[in-house]
Amino acid sequence: MLQIQLAAAGQPSQEVDYQPAGTVTLDGQPFAWDLTALGAGRYHVLYQNRSYTAELLEIDYATKTVVLKLNGQRLELQAKDRLDLLLDKMGLSAAVSTKVNELKAPMPGLIVDVRVEPGQTVQKGDPLLVLEAMKMENILKAPGEGVVAAIKVSLRDNVTKGQVLIQFA
Repeated sequence: MLQIQLAAAGQPSQEVDYQPAGTVTLDGQPFAWDLTALGAGRYHVLYQNRSYTAELLEIDYATKTVVLKLNGQRLELQAKDRLDLLLDKMGLSAAVSTKVNELKAPMPGLIVDVRVEPGQTVQKGDPLLVLEAMKMENILKAPGEGVVAAIKVSLRDNVTKGQVLIQFA
């Protein structure tokens, strides 16, 4: 079972449970929906006799955030798993953000754009690379402030999950 909490800006968080059999509950209630893929990152959703158009704009695996466009309205979701919730409860969530020395590939894919160069100073959230995976382009962003020491990949390189892409000074 996977249990996470989702929170959108200004909205109360909701608990989502996903069972291995594919059953999803939202705040303890069965979540029945019909999802149809329309193309790369675009979906049609039927939920409670309502029709929704959803477009996946961005996924940031490091911060566990997802940005969607739902019926034309931008929606940013923050996911927290059991460990994140425990750290929040213990007051340690801020202590987890330590200096990162490298950026690793969150999944296998193809480097389709390199947006920084060695010696460049970056701020948290600055786009560094674009990784194409599963027919979607994922912008990999700086996990914190730093200076790019070395770029370990080139344009059109195939990378594996966990491979070091960029090192920071």
